[in-house]
Amino acid sequence: MTATSIPPGIPSGTPAAEVDHNAPIGTSVLLRYGVGQLGAQVFRDTPAVLLPLFLTTMLGVQAWLAGLVVLVPKLWLIVCDPLVGAWSDRLRGKYGRAPFLVAGAVLTGFGFIALFTLTKSSSPLLSAGITCFLFFLASTAFSMFSVPYLAIAAALSHDAHERTRIMVFRMVFSTLGVLVGVGVAQPLVYGLGGGDFGWTVMAWVLGLASMATMLVTALGLARVPMIVDAGVPGSLLSQLGAIRQNKPYLVLLAACLMQTVGQAAGYTVIGFIYLYALKAVWIVPVFILVMAICGIAAQPMWLHLSRKWGKERAYVVASTVWAFVTATWYFIHPADDVLVTLPGVGALGTQHVLVLVRGGLIGVVNSAFVMLSLSMLTDTIDYQRRRVGVANEGVFAGLFSAVEKLSFALGPVLAGLVMSAFGFVSSTGGAVEQTPEAIHGIVLLYSLIPVATQILSLMIFSRYRLDRA
Repeated sequence: MTATSIPPGIPSGTPAAEVDHNAPIGTSVLLRYGVGQLGAQVFRDTPAVLLPLFLTTMLGVQAWLAGLVVLVPKLWLIVCDPLVGAWSDRLRGKYGRAPFLVAGAVLTGFGFIALFTLTKSSSPLLSAGITCFLFFLASTAFSMFSVPYLAIAAALSHDAHERTRIMVFRMVFSTLGVLVGVGVAQPLVYGLGGGDFGWTVMAWVLGLASMATMLVTALGLARVPMIVDAGVPGSLLSQLGAIRQNKPYLVLLAACLMQTVGQAAGYTVIGFIYLYALKAVWIVPVFILVMAICGIAAQPMWLHLSRKWGKERAYVVASTVWAFVTATWYFIHPADDVLVTLPGVGALGTQHVLVLVRGGLIGVVNSAFVMLSLSMLTDTIDYQRRRVGVANEGVFAGLFSAVEKLSFALGPVLAGLVMSAFGFVSSTGGAVEQTPEAIHGIVLLYSLIPVATQILSLMIFSRYRLDRA
């Protein structure tokens, strides 16, 4: 990877029209772009993983209602994200996308903090309402960052493989965000006692970290030249009409929706899996660390395979392996032996070792199909630019982002319904014992249910035909 600017020898202030957007993108630009995903991933994953746990064990909210608390703000984003995308498309010629990124970063950070510090009240129902309202505001703020952020990736290069490099860097920081947002958050809470103090400290630490990394991207890309379209964006209705003509985009959108619903259901019960099914919350940081290291280490391999096989084939291979590995979570149970003792980790049973092996494999393939789906998104946007002269990348990114967030809303709803059906018992002040049936429902949400949605997603993706378009 080159360490020069974009392109070599051209200063960042050079007008976009004078920049060769087929040239290699400099590492400095890639780093400034990628780092924002760390904070964005923290905001996306930590509430998805811990908000249901916080609602059901600290605020006494029923599991099914906790799912609705997450769903309602996400439904709004189906409308909000495309509107933000269209708005940023219209204003980018005059102001760029930096104002959206900066405002979104700051408000998202404070919104994250509020979710875990300002939601306790006299009744579970009122707490659920307050949480829903604050999550609505925080999600709207996040839309102001996440939609223009995704749109920028399609405006940095005409070269499909360079756009894959962009997504590789984004995926590296995304993996680090998972490490922080999932691997650090829950152990930090319980390491500080698991009560109000632990949740408050976690909220401030992760909220400020999320804000800081997103601001690095917002300010760092303000003067980087972007591709200038031949025309100007039309009305929102005309832009959405153009999307209907982009069949590769619609197929990719539907496949990612189906895939992500199952993943979101699994994310929702990560905290419950380690608390109830494995009875080993202490292993979460090790699991996430292994997954992160393997995911980051595998990125050069997937970049090479996407060039050799094509993005579509590499995506299918990674998705298929992910489904096989995820199916094996169905057989997890607490460890009843000591297989090995590791320095700094302690005694590991057979089940613990298998968890870490799965973590490594999941890291390798999950980072691949997520990265490749985003890279293919930029391909469909570039196809739109070449076809009609105007990419409308903000609207395309906005709709894609809205569908992703809808998936992460439907996932908790699905999880809440399954958990309630299997008899999960909510509580206040901390976790309580659950029946074997309730734990079985949690395991299904982490294994066979995501596998089923992944298979359906691949069936939809089989109709993706960008080259023929």
